Amino acid sequence: MITFTKAQIASLLATGVDFLLTILLVQVVGWPSLASSIAGTLCGGITHFLVSRNWVFRAQEQRWSRQLHRYLLVWTGNLLLNGSLFFLLTHYIGINYVLAKIVIAISIAVFYNYTLQKRFVFK
Repeated sequence: MITFTKAQIASLLATGVDFLLTILLVQVVGWPSLASSIAGTLCGGITHFLVSRNWVFRAQEQRWSRQLHRYLLVWTGNLLLNGSLFFLLTHYIGINYVLAKIVIAISIAVFYNYTLQKRFVFK
């Protein structure tokens, strides 16, 4: 249960980076929301890998290059899910982009990320 809690804290931190960058790029820089969402997801993914490897799963003894390769496979699926769901929710359903990010982040964290990272990336 402790690892799961730490994983959720890491996800919240990475999500904070993701959301902050997404909102700044839309509101301050003027980027389109989809491009901003993808950039936020990229930076959140980097944050999450580093925190998960060093704090959540304490997997520093394993080769980081192997972990990174596995993480990138899982993360690519995450990015595709994020982008696809974001487009679906904002363009077809008409949900505000911030609300869409929240719904997507929670769903993917619960149903996708933790399980694959625990059993595949940082095993």
